[in-house]
Amino acid sequence: LRTGVLHAFLVLCVSCASAFPAAGPDLGNEAKKRQLAEEYLKRLYNLDTGENDGAQFRVKSASPFSQKLQQMQDFFGLEVTGRLDAPTMDIIGKPRCGNPDVSNYEISESRSKWETTQLTYRILNFTPDMPQAAVEKVIQKAFQVWSNVSPLKFTRLHDGTSDIEISFVAGDHGDNSPFDGPGEFLAHAFDPGYGVGGDVHFDEDETWSKGSEETNLFLIAAHEIGHALGLAHSKDPGALMFPFVVNINTNEFQLSQDDINGIQSLYGLSVKPVQPTGPTTPSGCDANLVFDAITTLRGEVLFFKDRFCWRKLEQSTHTELRVIKSFWPSLPSEIEAAYENTDMDQVRLFKGSKYWALSAYEILPGYPKNIHKLGFPQTVKQIDAATYNEDTRKTYFFVGDQYWSYDERTQKMDKGFPRLTGDDFPGISQNINAVFQKDGFFYFFSGSVPFIIVRPHCSNELAQVLHLR
Repeated sequence: LRTGVLHAFLVLCVSCASAFPAAGPDLGNEAKKRQLAEEYLKRLYNLDTGENDGAQFRVKSASPFSQKLQQMQDFFGLEVTGRLDAPTMDIIGKPRCGNPDVSNYEISESRSKWETTQLTYRILNFTPDMPQAAVEKVIQKAFQVWSNVSPLKFTRLHDGTSDIEISFVAGDHGDNSPFDGPGEFLAHAFDPGYGVGGDVHFDEDETWSKGSEETNLFLIAAHEIGHALGLAHSKDPGALMFPFVVNINTNEFQLSQDDINGIQSLYGLSVKPVQPTGPTTPSGCDANLVFDAITTLRGEVLFFKDRFCWRKLEQSTHTELRVIKSFWPSLPSEIEAAYENTDMDQVRLFKGSKYWALSAYEILPGYPKNIHKLGFPQTVKQIDAATYNEDTRKTYFFVGDQYWSYDERTQKMDKGFPRLTGDDFPGISQNINAVFQKDGFFYFFSGSVPFIIVRPHCSNELAQVLHLR
């Protein structure tokens, strides 16, 4: 029975999504929700066009609206219900690229591309939100994202006709894809071709910036240039070509392997002696997957890996994957330990000598703090894993082959620690990567191998550890 419980927590081999709670439009009634959804699906999923691209979800009683909604839910890795549930409405309310969504990273449905790798671009006008020189530098850097991993070369023209023309426009600007004011659709671009083909339009009603305080021009420009080169939207939430661009520190930006594969499928390998590579999105189906940290959060379970976080919904086999910074921009990647104090309704996340506290999905003020304020000696540089014991109100911190016991009521370390983990958790002798408590049981992870063990200090039967992989 307990093996089955843990197996349910580890069912990550499903589509990934981006459906954490977030601010969205006013959804006061069903009619409003239906109207917003219809407009979204008409623009991005060809609702009522009579096309057959949603046939894999079709049943006799399904309406065209339900078919397209299911197609949209499938694209974002949501549970395919055909209903306007909360995760679906959250997606509909997010600011995004105005180009329609198609399958995988791949190239657009027309499979269009430029017939040359020597391309020109021209900036037709500038936004007043940024100095002209800053816009020029950002656009140049956005083109370099793609030339760095392919044989493409881009030359800027100051007059005449170019292959890719860039402009800042607002509202209805004559291309049958009007912008909608601040929020929602931020920009769009056209597939390679003559006339408007390859052109990139930014919504001037947005506030553009080279930082993260407003809408980051570099990240949006690099995404839209991908469209101008022939790439469509990707299902990979770690890809630049995912419909929602994560507002990160651009100094940390890396083009994902999914994006590199996409552009090279169109234009060939890079001319560099060593082929460029990028980070890949982890798969829950990977038998060698090692989690960085795991914690519960109000009945859910969060699995952290690199710059990603899986969200395991309570009483569901469905999981959702998203980039950590897409929900917590100030949190670092590669969280090393995490735990939930259910009595305080807080989650604490650790990396290196710092830790953060969350209330629900909000980072509490005054963080990050130093782990040594919790009572660790200066020799402890990081926490490997942590979990809260609901029965004793103690938090156990695992470092190497030892663990500390922290009293949450007195906010002090218990005397007599650290102790060897194996002495109090028989069978758990190796270093711990992650641990969490659920339904009165502790779930330990060492490497890619998960274990389950009952509560500590309660019987001599603790040596019975179930190996589950």
